[in-house]
Amino acid sequence: MTHKRAIIISAELASFIGRGVLDPTWLPPEPIVIGFGDMGEPAVSILAGENIGEEAGGHILLFAISRNACLRMFGLLPSVKGSWYLSADLRELGRALVAVEGESEVAGMLRTARSLELLCRLFGALEEHRMVEFHGKTTLSEIDAKRVATAHQLVSEGWREPLTVAEIARRSGLGKAKLTQGFREMYKCTVAEAVSERRLSHARMLLTLSDLPISSIGYRCGYQSNASFTRAFARRFGMTPTDMRRREGAPAESQDRLTATGSGSMRRDCKEVATDLMTGAPRPRG
Repeated sequence: MTHKRAIIISAELASFIGRGVLDPTWLPPEPIVIGFGDMGEPAVSILAGENIGEEAGGHILLFAISRNACLRMFGLLPSVKGSWYLSADLRELGRALVAVEGESEVAGMLRTARSLELLCRLFGALEEHRMVEFHGKTTLSEIDAKRVATAHQLVSEGWREPLTVAEIARRSGLGKAKLTQGFREMYKCTVAEAVSERRLSHARMLLTLSDLPISSIGYRCGYQSNASFTRAFARRFGMTPTDMRRREGAPAESQDRLTATGSGSMRRDCKEVATDLMTGAPRPRG
């Protein structure tokens, strides 16, 4: 049985290249597995569930990063089962990684370097909300689909503002009906649900990575009362903000970093990520 080539960058990160079966013994603990398909279609997706091994077979390039490393280094967790359009520059970088040949030490170093670069640039694009998420096919024209994507970008960037459907439609060049249709087809949600998802995802990140008071987190994320924030959070995640913090609270080092920097960018450049990851030696197989 042919297995994918495993590039073990650290105990928390590995990339897998080529056709064949994914060997699960090389996966980090609590892995987030990112698949790039066959590099022919401009899409990247998160693999989830018990059948990751089966899903992985259709991907010529995969990343597996531990959940804790994701939060520590990038301050975010990609949506489970999410899919995004992959920009041309990221797609070419992925192809360059797959194209590395040979078994020499230099070839191994090149695969590691390109894996880190692609990982950093991918998460940088996710953090800056430059990745357009999609779900299946749409009946919209190409122009309207781009306008809906623009509207989604407005939501992603302006979710702290008191946005209305009418305002988003006007700024994106769409009617309200077309905007609503586009969100349902492309994102499987309403505009209001998209705004709520951005607010609650950011709230979850602050709960996990900071020691800010819960009432302050709710206010920062656009909720006018702690009661409305708690209700919305519990509906989305199945637990209260207090329970989430108790379950997923970050170590003191991460809390201090976020408290010191506020809610600004937590993106890491490739050098920082490499230093962070490479402090641990690759774990033994099995």
